[in-house]
Amino acid sequence: MANFKETKKHHYLYKTTNTLNNTYYIGIHSTNNLDDNYLGSGTRLWRAIRKHGKENFKKEILEYFDSRKVLLQRESEVVNSDLLKEPLCMNLKPGGGSCGFCSEEHAYKFHAAGGRAVRRLLSLRHSEKMKTDPEYKSFFRQRIRDSYKNRYGSFKGRTHSDEVKVKIGKTNSIKQKGEKNSQYGTCWVTKEGINKKIKKEELDTFTLQGWSKGRFK
Repeated sequence: MANFKETKKHHYLYKTTNTLNNTYYIGIHSTNNLDDNYLGSGTRLWRAIRKHGKENFKKEILEYFDSRKVLLQRESEVVNSDLLKEPLCMNLKPGGGSCGFCSEEHAYKFHAAGGRAVRRLLSLRHSEKMKTDPEYKSFFRQRIRDSYKNRYGSFKGRTHSDEVKVKIGKTNSIKQKGEKNSQYGTCWVTKEGINKKIKKEELDTFTLQGWSKGRFK
């Protein structure tokens, strides 16, 4: 698996602090979007976020770098054995990839080898990336599609049987009922031939701006 992080536009060292008790985590991030709301993926950090809530954490970018390689080198200098001894530090391992996952490929191989703690950590990292990194989300979904195609062949030109359609319908009627439906609480508005999906509570605001409820076809 290629390390797609090398192609990102921004590479930086950051510090995420729990404003309730001043504990902190120092890490690195490569992204195309500086406003992706990424807080970090450390085990202790995510335990603290789940306990206290994201609203009680602040992130500050400490340094920018031109490449992922230089960023990893800098992380190894900052997140060292002395830093790990600090009482408020939530980092578990030295930086730079020397004691952690050196690449995405290494991480997935380690995951396949087993280990509850490793699987849990990677699951948290994956969930966060799927929420904050559109490129990673697209990359992962394409990998799933390619894997399915290689295993079962392309579905193009084929259709589900009536029996399968009934099963899909029954499953969706349960999973997508009420608030479970991804479209719950939303509606379409249109203006000058442009359609936009919004939350229903935003309808009054859009109406004042000249938008009309419904979708232009």
